[in-house]
Amino acid sequence: MQKILLIRFSSIGDIVLTSPVIRALKLQLKGAEVHFLSKKRFVSILENNPYLTKIHTFEQSINEVIPQLKQEKFDLIIDLHKNLRSLIVKRKLGVKSLSFDKLNFEKWLYVQFKINRLPKKHLVDRYFDALKIIGVENDFLGLDYFDGNEEVKSYLPASFRNQYVAFALAGTYFTKKIPFEKWTEMAKLSPLPMVFLGGESEYELAEKLISENKNLPFFNACGNFTLNQSAAFIREAHMLITGDTGLMHIAAAYQKKIVSLWGNTVPEFGMYPYIPQKSAHVVVLENKELNCRPCSKLGFHQCPKKHFNCMQQLDVTKVFRQI
Repeated sequence: MQKILLIRFSSIGDIVLTSPVIRALKLQLKGAEVHFLSKKRFVSILENNPYLTKIHTFEQSINEVIPQLKQEKFDLIIDLHKNLRSLIVKRKLGVKSLSFDKLNFEKWLYVQFKINRLPKKHLVDRYFDALKIIGVENDFLGLDYFDGNEEVKSYLPASFRNQYVAFALAGTYFTKKIPFEKWTEMAKLSPLPMVFLGGESEYELAEKLISENKNLPFFNACGNFTLNQSAAFIREAHMLITGDTGLMHIAAAYQKKIVSLWGNTVPEFGMYPYIPQKSAHVVVLENKELNCRPCSKLGFHQCPKKHFNCMQQLDVTKVFRQI
């Protein structure tokens, strides 16, 4: 029996993107135990996954969990984070490990000089390239998300319970976030009621959208529900409109129709919505005419050029027709 430790510390979308690897390890390596190491605040993403044997977490320092990991006596570590912390884990456990190519140089070339030498391959497929050596292959069944069968429709007004559109207002960085004006434009075009999703920091944005569009059917779920409840709102939605967010990947796991709007980041980095069985469910909107894009592989708290044209110039008038 193999005991395997899979490492991905953060964040929501990145952890969801490891789910095909978790499933493949468990189903293709008979009798394998699959353990996962992550930050404690992301445990809800993993806790209902039936393919995981055990979840190991820490809050601040990786040293909090090293003694526990040593007791497990792992046969193999699969490092899907590949940073200094994961290197420390591998050195302290001293067992065989595998990792993948993060393509940091290629991303740097693209960001700094707009030279695109990135492979036309999703991050999930790059994960599986690293696993070929142990005979584990991609089953192309897509992502998994297990929300614990949360029931959320009862929170909604009766008129929402048949069909609604989910709007993911969140975004880690300003340059990944969809501007207020674009949300307003899409809200006015929506043929269905709308549910706003996000954390506490998106609550005021949602309330502003509601106050300035009083005649439209909205439900503000920002900051009032857990991540798994927000996931369940996506599960029950007709479609999701989103930036480059973790909720985008959760929607892909549910094989939902997705319209994703891209700002300073680009799908070529390999983290676009991954639905290999139903690729037609995904519409990507991006401004390909700008010579300043991508300006970062992550994001900024303000547009370096001060114009934010990567989002401001997007044409959202055909969003609902395209999907």
